[in-house]
Amino acid sequence: METVQKMEYTKNDIEETKSGENKIEGRNAVLEAFRSGKTIDKLYVLDGCQDGPVKTITREAKKHDTIIQYVAKERLDQISETGKHQGVVAISAAYAYTDIEDILKKAEEKGEPPFLVFLDGIEDPHNLGAVIRTANQAGAHGVVIPKRRAVGLTAAVAKTSAGAINYTPVAKVTNISTTINELKKRGMWFVCADMEGTLMYDVDLTGPIGLVIGSEGSGVSSLVKKNCDMTAAIPMKGEIDSLNASVAAGVLAYEIVRQRMKKG
Repeated sequence: METVQKMEYTKNDIEETKSGENKIEGRNAVLEAFRSGKTIDKLYVLDGCQDGPVKTITREAKKHDTIIQYVAKERLDQISETGKHQGVVAISAAYAYTDIEDILKKAEEKGEPPFLVFLDGIEDPHNLGAVIRTANQAGAHGVVIPKRRAVGLTAAVAKTSAGAINYTPVAKVTNISTTINELKKRGMWFVCADMEGTLMYDVDLTGPIGLVIGSEGSGVSSLVKKNCDMTAAIPMKGEIDSLNASVAAGVLAYEIVRQRMKKG
């Protein structure tokens, strides 16, 4: 399936292109990266470039369902560290992704009901890194993120996770809602963070569960929320009405831990 975007640049785009740690530039280097099986989160291509080598690269990108963004030469020059991009710059993942089946197998091997953290559109790499770190400490079996409009496993994410990224697997899925519905058929329950939801202490968070945390700005999308079984609100006593996404994930993750310990 072709994944092509022409869009305005998000905070994620700016963050991931600041450092050269995970950039691959030039036609041969990018093509070999795809053919070697390296995980590429995004491919930037010079808009209007249709020559043979670039078509070969975009064809490889489509095979791997990599997000492709066609950008103006000025933007590509800005992204490039070497100045020799030849019309293509790839952003590779700092760490490899896993898949949902491997995460579920990990839970089964431990003899524990699955506990997954789903992130619906987190764009800040520091938030993602912090969530991975918290998920590790709370005993979650893995983290699930969407392929589009969300930060991937960049070097900044790895650093913020404080090493947890080496132990807590991260799966990248095409559609969060579809994945949730598939896992519900297999016996999992899903709860999403929502200020208007039921007080978290009154929600049964034991058993096989997926915790869904929304984006920094708009929270959990309406479609994802609709597909969740429950909503949970964190009690807040201050003057502001929201928590940072990674903090909210931590509070709810440890309520799951508390309820599991009390039950077990």
